[in-house]
Amino acid sequence: MAKEKQHFLHNKTFGHIVAVSFYIILGYLLFTATSNMNYIWKWSGVPKYFMYEKTDTITAPLDGKIRIQGTKVIIDGYDDSKEIEIEKGYVLQIQEGDSVYENDTLAHITSMQIGPLLEGLIVTLEISGVAAILAFSIGSLLAFMRISNYQFLKDIATVYIAIIRGTPLLVQIFIFYFIIATIFELERFFAGAISLGLFFGAYIAEVLRGAIQSIDKGQYEAAKSLGMNYPQTMIYIIMPQALKRALPTLVGEMIALVKDSSLVSVISITDLTKVGREIVANTFSPFETWLIIAAVYFAITFLLTALGHKIENKMKKQGGM
Repeated sequence: MAKEKQHFLHNKTFGHIVAVSFYIILGYLLFTATSNMNYIWKWSGVPKYFMYEKTDTITAPLDGKIRIQGTKVIIDGYDDSKEIEIEKGYVLQIQEGDSVYENDTLAHITSMQIGPLLEGLIVTLEISGVAAILAFSIGSLLAFMRISNYQFLKDIATVYIAIIRGTPLLVQIFIFYFIIATIFELERFFAGAISLGLFFGAYIAEVLRGAIQSIDKGQYEAAKSLGMNYPQTMIYIIMPQALKRALPTLVGEMIALVKDSSLVSVISITDLTKVGREIVANTFSPFETWLIIAAVYFAITFLLTALGHKIENKMKKQGGM
């Protein structure tokens, strides 16, 4: 039988060319539109948001003449003298016998410091990491409660999931921070992380429950015939298969968690989003700032997606997916 000729619209190379062309045209149109805006772009100031050069100085406390003894600078004033220890790394800007006045610079040191965007990125990664661990722990517990034979455990988990999934995350963050965190005197960081963990734990619970229940019942019977008890069956037989099936959705939930972590800025946690607002308020550069913030979030989620695909492909080679 002759091989059916492939339609040109189904050709991968042609499809890639069309897609790339589409985004090139879209980018050109956006560039043209922004060029016609009555707005002064300030991209030159962006690098200092990530790293900047900081200079620390040592100044003269009084007027006088300079004497240098090793690592010490002595200022002989008219009525008094002052000895100043110059720490290692500082560069002297004066010489023996120079005359100085109060607040003149004696020495300086220059160092690179992380900018506000990197500081905000670190906070975002920390709060997302803590929330992810908490969410997976809560989700696993709720999933087992949902499939339990004990009705009271099912009811507790069902009501919790219904309430959490039925109310906005922003509202939950406010409730947790102003009520629960106040009662237990929790710091903002932990209040935000726990709020995120409680919220996404409900979604992960349903993902894991569905994955566990999708495993054929014959697997349970086979494990039982081998003499395995229920915990052994779940640990060695069911959960490895369930996690493989749930992996793409779990990665999606982690990506959503990272993006929604921006909401903790409403309780004054200095994450990426709050840093962005502060930069805009100080520099009046909203477009550059928010484009950079969006690019940073995209970089994080892209890495998570790539990691998820890598793990998924590895599991596929092992079989079971």
